[in-house]
Amino acid sequence: PALAVLLFVMAGCGNSSIVGRWRMSGAENQTVWEFSGNGSVLVGEVRGRYKFGGENRIKIETPFATTVYLVTLSNDQLVLQEMGGSRLEFTRVR
Repeated sequence: PALAVLLFVMAGCGNSSIVGRWRMSGAENQTVWEFSGNGSVLVGEVRGRYKFGGENRIKIETPFATTVYLVTLSNDQLVLQEMGGSRLEFTRVR
């Protein structure tokens, strides 16, 4: 039941669609990021946490860094744009 509540809350924010596996665009061997419904993220072999904020922002915390990105998500494409910095593009892994 708690998971159902969490998914409902996330769906209400429009962010539940980020849950899943995403491969960085480029070569086939690019890093896969895996977002779980419980707020955890796996970036390659590095485990971290993510949290959505206002204005389509997501904060990703790993042992190495904390970064805030602007999120653009449409169908199987995900773009994370660092404020004044790099742009990361992903395709959903099916």
